[in-house]
Amino acid sequence: MDIREIQNLIKFVSKAEVSEVKYKTKDFEITIKTPLAGNDTVSYISQPAMYQGQAPAPQAAPQAAPAAAAEKPAEAASDDSKYLTIKSPMIGTFYRKPSPDKDVFVNVGDEVSNGKVVCVIEAMKLFNQIESEISGKIVKILVDDATPVEYDQPLFLVDPS
Repeated sequence: MDIREIQNLIKFVSKAEVSEVKYKTKDFEITIKTPLAGNDTVSYISQPAMYQGQAPAPQAAPQAAPAAAAEKPAEAASDDSKYLTIKSPMIGTFYRKPSPDKDVFVNVGDEVSNGKVVCVIEAMKLFNQIESEISGKIVKILVDDATPVEYDQPLFLVDPS
């Protein structure tokens, strides 16, 4: 079961308004409990490729002010158009590190390739590794660590050349 299937299962459970769902195979087990059960948690035992662990509690951080974006010159906006964007596939909390005591996945200037993990997004206590779907060089990180992100929100700008 890959990340997208888990995300779809979580969405299905939340829309179905059930209190608990368990899914189990010989290599994988997931239990999803909704607020109807009185406990909003997701616990899982996964294949080695999945991220497991504790992360610091998300801190509410202010979003970038729209006025700051308006102050950028028009040339900067046109320069950004030549870059490809890695976007968030889900709503959750963005983390640049796999855990608080580890190094960040990528920095500005790092090369990424298709399938390389660039960040983790925590949703409903499930840590989802976000992989790059493009190859190139990271030129800009658009989101601060431990901040909330929306579905399809740009996370990174990548120079494909």
